[in-house]
Amino acid sequence: MSKHLRGVKPALSTDSEALTKVPRGPSHLSTHARAEWVRVMPQLIARRIITRADLAGLENYCTAVGYVRQIEEARIAAGGDIDVKLFGVLNRAAQTARQLAAEYGLTPTSRARIGSAAPEDDDDNPLAV
Repeated sequence: MSKHLRGVKPALSTDSEALTKVPRGPSHLSTHARAEWVRVMPQLIARRIITRADLAGLENYCTAVGYVRQIEEARIAAGGDIDVKLFGVLNRAAQTARQLAAEYGLTPTSRARIGSAAPEDDDDNPLAV
């Protein structure tokens, strides 16, 4: 077996430029996308892994989740009938959201990979300045 770790993502760690407070969500986000932004951002900020450079990816994640919810609401409003074209859009949006969620530690597996990225209690560190 090769000693290269093909397909294995490196563990996420805290970033020295991590955001410390939740930024305001982009104004163009739909209601569902904005709700997702409000739901996940505090968790990501607490883990200290999100920087300003990550905000576009998180915006895309929230947009994809918003599409999934909007299409599902439209399906329910139409009496539960499945529109084949909308199902394709929903499926691609859900796949995109899942992939982006894994990138940012929003799935159980990716959270396990993060492990040590949670903020540490600096009071117990005798070398902390």
